[in-house]
Amino acid sequence: MVAMAKKMKTFQITLMDSNKSFYCGGDKVCGRIEVEVSEVTRVSAMKLLALGCAKVEYAKGKQRCRQEAEYLRYEEVLQLSEQPTDSDGSVVLRPGNRYEYTFEFDLPQQGQLVSSYKGKFGYVHYYVKALLERPQQPTLECKKCFEVEEPLDVNTPDLLTPTGGAKEKKVTCMFIPDGQVSLNAKIDRRGFCEGEDICINAKFENTCSRIVVPKAAIIAKHTYQANGRSKVFRQKLSSVRGNHIISGMCDAWQGKTIRVPKIKPSILGCNIIRVEYALMIYVPIPGSEKLILEIPLVIRIAGLGSCSNSVSSQEGSVSNTSQSWVSLRMPSKPPSYCDITKDCGLDQPLTPLLDDVDCDDSPIFMNAPSFQFPSPPAYTETEEEYKGNSRMLPVC
Repeated sequence: MVAMAKKMKTFQITLMDSNKSFYCGGDKVCGRIEVEVSEVTRVSAMKLLALGCAKVEYAKGKQRCRQEAEYLRYEEVLQLSEQPTDSDGSVVLRPGNRYEYTFEFDLPQQGQLVSSYKGKFGYVHYYVKALLERPQQPTLECKKCFEVEEPLDVNTPDLLTPTGGAKEKKVTCMFIPDGQVSLNAKIDRRGFCEGEDICINAKFENTCSRIVVPKAAIIAKHTYQANGRSKVFRQKLSSVRGNHIISGMCDAWQGKTIRVPKIKPSILGCNIIRVEYALMIYVPIPGSEKLILEIPLVIRIAGLGSCSNSVSSQEGSVSNTSQSWVSLRMPSKPPSYCDITKDCGLDQPLTPLLDDVDCDDSPIFMNAPSFQFPSPPAYTETEEEYKGNSRMLPVC
């Protein structure tokens, strides 16, 4: 309830479908405007205005960048049912009565709207506004916002195709070559819904003298455009990490998962605001720049049609693991000492010369350790060990 003035006891907008959390392109928006007055009031017109617009505003040095784009505009003059009107179309509202103006309109078809959004430097808002005009008095206004979600099809062939890539970085110390770090990763598709798991197959090799820890994260990239300028805001949403990889070793992720959190969908059809997502697989290297591989993603909210089944995709990923990563050359003979990574202690502590900028405990260099290896395991024990989610292997 909104009290607008002494003469207006109630002036508010109510949408008919209160259980509807958002609207899609082509939906019908229905509602009513409720009015109660404290004294006799003459209303010359009741107008309805529905608007949907995107707005970007930020400072670039001393310049103020601002730009708007309109996606919805609907106007209508409403009439009271069973209420006598004067010759000029005005009506008289009396205290003690509750008056309702009803309205309905259709949203533009799918593909013409942009999902609702509120970000650091811009927003996409949709609302209906009621304008109550009175003779020789100020016009009164009330507003009601509603959410719009533009459906995205994540089941297109392009988004269902496996994708990935490979990166490597040569490491130096005082301009002296110090080996390299490389990664090779892929996922089974690029389109996902919130709550789904992304299955990652990856291989990491470390031939430098430093200890590295591979990681993966879902990154959001918000791009705002105004006055021919662009402003980009990046945000890390969720992340996972792997095992430490010492010099001369490699590690493999076989179906390692990272869950898509509850986030706003990708916004790809707006001229001034763009929201994109990516899976970033990276390896922080102490004393050097990170090794980064980014795989673009398209995210949509659940409940807007069918989404690819993450469970089936995980099963397919696991079933194809042996075919996808044959190059890892898993041992077919009893392992040697270098295959044993558990329960191995260092006689001397590691002495880092420079902390990892990604807040890890990985040193830039490692001391030559003196490992006390247990006796070689039996072949059957190695088979059980191999069934784990990831294995660390010597660099091939």
